Amino acid sequence: MINNKTIVLTGASSGIGLEVLRILAKGEGNVILAVSRHAEQLLSTFADNVIPFNMDVGSKEGVDAVFEKANEVFGGRKIDIFYANAGFPYYEEFNYEDWDRVKRMFDTNTFSPIYTYAKYIHHLDGREGILAITVSAIGQMAMPGYAIYSASKFAVQGFQQAIRLEKPKNLQITTLYPVATDTNFFRVANEVPFEKPFPVQQPTVVARKMVAGIERGAKFVSPSPLFGLSKVLMGVCPPVRAVYWGLETAKLNRFKEKLKTIGK
Repeated sequence: MINNKTIVLTGASSGIGLEVLRILAKGEGNVILAVSRHAEQLLSTFADNVIPFNMDVGSKEGVDAVFEKANEVFGGRKIDIFYANAGFPYYEEFNYEDWDRVKRMFDTNTFSPIYTYAKYIHHLDGREGILAITVSAIGQMAMPGYAIYSASKFAVQGFQQAIRLEKPKNLQITTLYPVATDTNFFRVANEVPFEKPFPVQQPTVVARKMVAGIERGAKFVSPSPLFGLSKVLMGVCPPVRAVYWGLETAKLNRFKEKLKTIGK
């Protein structure tokens, strides 16, 4: 159990973030700044040691505001754990010209955790701290229907891989690689219901394994044993990957046909 820590958690009011918050709030002496766009409405009665803060971290100003708020509520104490969990997907065929739509996703999913890293190491100023980041399994294997989301997570994967070679020794980095998780992730991805990718995990399982990984100092946490096994199989036998991608592409094609029937 993680105890007596000052913690910042983004994306805290839903999905994996909310389940992580439930676990961390039980830790003795923990004080948690729970950040999301609607945290104050959704988490106002959550727990005495949880401080909700409404903020969109998809901008430099938003991340700066989170650090300023943390300094205020923690009384100038260092942030022991910063979990950059906020992110969102699109599920779609990428066949449009919309710079701003793509940029919105990269602002939140990619630029925000990268900028957070820079802010956090300066905040620590040589003191020990933990930066946790939700990368996603899709940051290691792209998926049809998630071209922009895959790209945003591949970028974070590359960043965390490189930064481990130059980060200060006082900083622990723990990255999370969940497969599809049964949350409102899929409702955000598209207003029209679609078939979820295989496999699907429960957020309680993902959160429990992530918190345990942070506690034991793990560099990487992959909550789904099936994903680890599949990476080995696909490496040894590439046709397995082709079959899997074929099944997921068929789901996207059925979704496109569904959009045609409803006039979307």
